Amino acid sequence: MDGKTTSDPLYDPAALHDALRRWRAIVCATSASAISTFVGYPLDSLKSRLQTTRAPTTIPRLASIVYREEGVMGFYRGIWIPLVTISFVRAASFTIYTKTKEGFRDYNILCRDSVIDAALTGGAGGAMSGALISCASCPFELVKIRRQLEFSIAATKGVHLTRPPGTLEVLKQIKTNGFAGLYTGFRLHFLRDTAGTALYFFEYDGMRHLLGRKRNGEQGPTPSWLPMHPNLVPFFCGSLAGVTSWALIYPLDVVKTKVQQRALAGEKYRGVFETLHRLIRGPDPNAPKPLLMGMARIYRGLGVSAVRSITTHGLLWTLFDLVGNYIDNLPYAANSEQ
Repeated sequence: MDGKTTSDPLYDPAALHDALRRWRAIVCATSASAISTFVGYPLDSLKSRLQTTRAPTTIPRLASIVYREEGVMGFYRGIWIPLVTISFVRAASFTIYTKTKEGFRDYNILCRDSVIDAALTGGAGGAMSGALISCASCPFELVKIRRQLEFSIAATKGVHLTRPPGTLEVLKQIKTNGFAGLYTGFRLHFLRDTAGTALYFFEYDGMRHLLGRKRNGEQGPTPSWLPMHPNLVPFFCGSLAGVTSWALIYPLDVVKTKVQQRALAGEKYRGVFETLHRLIRGPDPNAPKPLLMGMARIYRGLGVSAVRSITTHGLLWTLFDLVGNYIDNLPYAANSEQ
């Protein structure tokens, strides 16, 4: 007993608090992402099925079919990879997004107290984040889609599944086409993630500024035209940014999912514009479907995606702010300077 305190963060509360403050963005993003992903995953699974089903159906009917044929686990099929990877990806994404914004601030770029500057720095951070993260996330999303659509892909091949393959088995099947097989549809994935993440953070940071957040990150009073409790601001802005950015990028996501599904089923490759044209106007060029009907098919599943976005992104930012505020209020060591 020499009076010295250990520096091990597992035993020293002061060191643990210091570590939490140092890795604040990663801790907040990882914990918030894990919970929001688990809550919203059944809706994501239904979204993928709605995008690829050939016969029109409703969300309740599709949900009942999934429950009847696959049970409750059908809604969570393939969740473990996205639960881990999405948490990791979001932690990396928030770190890149935060560091990009800090770079703008350090070089005094777009630092005015205006909604335009706040939104543009958020959009730039989002674009950088989406572009870099897509390189690592593409293989994991491909495996997720493969697991979500196992029964429809098997039906395309004329195979009746009694026991769907596990995640590792699916990964081996995809890798039979070599390392490049893991990056099937990468260009579409890259474009979707870069544009979608840029739009998402552009809208979120712009709305947070309009609703009273200062450029230093502190939440001020909300404006008189939209009175709201400050604790609800993250949920409102996250939900609205998630829904609107997803609606704008949704057609690209549908085409990406369709291209990847055909590749996984071993069907003949179709290009982006051909896939989009067939989705909107139908497979028969001599009897094209009405444009509005085709657009309705493109946006099939948007309703469930909107509910998922409200749930996951609202929870994500709410939990992110709650965890962040908890870390900010942790006590400092008695002999340290705040």
